[in-house]
Amino acid sequence: MAPRPARGTFKFDKYYLVMEALRASGEPITEHAPEPCPREWLEAVHCPTYVDEVFRAQVPREKERRIGFPVTPAIASRVRHTNGGTWLAAKLAMVHGYAANSAAGSHHALHDTGAGYCVFNDLAVASNRLIAEGDARRILIVDLDVHQGDGTASLMAGREDVFTFSIHAERNFPVRKARSSLDIGLPDGIDDDGFMERLDHSLPQVLDSFDPDFVFYQAGVDPHAEDKLGRLSLSDAGLAARDSFVIDQVRSRGLPIASALGGGYGEDQRTVGLRHARSMLTMAEANRRWPVSAA
Repeated sequence: MAPRPARGTFKFDKYYLVMEALRASGEPITEHAPEPCPREWLEAVHCPTYVDEVFRAQVPREKERRIGFPVTPAIASRVRHTNGGTWLAAKLAMVHGYAANSAAGSHHALHDTGAGYCVFNDLAVASNRLIAEGDARRILIVDLDVHQGDGTASLMAGREDVFTFSIHAERNFPVRKARSSLDIGLPDGIDDDGFMERLDHSLPQVLDSFDPDFVFYQAGVDPHAEDKLGRLSLSDAGLAARDSFVIDQVRSRGLPIASALGGGYGEDQRTVGLRHARSMLTMAEANRRWPVSAA
């Protein structure tokens, strides 16, 4: 287990607090430690020059400004492991129906730079690798973070074997949106009912029309009404309804699904960590409604 991070650093202590909340929940969880993502997997999606800059912890200052923090050797190691974690979660989901990466969801990272607190795009890297290895033919990436998954959309643009679907706050970051396979921009302040109405209308149609054999889910909790960087107004119950709905829709079709942590921001990191933990536990509970053989 990694040592507890120093307080005051950007959200990295959140990851530790998420695991604390999961372990304290009393729910049955199994923890897995991922291997670092191989360099060639990252270079298959990101610019090799940028990958090398991260590996050497010599990212140019302008790129670090876009990312939002310095890329130190410790950060370089962390992001390799979190990218490996999303791939590992996918492999576990193929066995158990659902699995979660308790970090990652770095959906703003672009081809030759990071952005928005994201260094490498684990959703794109893992999707590309699963298809390359023959573990999946068609992958759907469902992104319900409050921010559009612009990096994922950009990196997967033009691919017929990956469908990117983003529901987000239209007026939130990034200012310039990319073009996902399907984007639904929401007005500020939308509540549980308004959010679920749009999700219920769109997700089943996407699943049936695209017909994926694997689903990644960016399960950010920043649509919550109390989130520091969100502009939406979902409640705890609304987030739980969202997460249960996604799992039920995917698993009822016999498909495996892996989630990544995504965004969640606030002055009290323990509250945010608990919100993420509840999200994962809600999805695990929903998965138990479906036989593992359906995966």
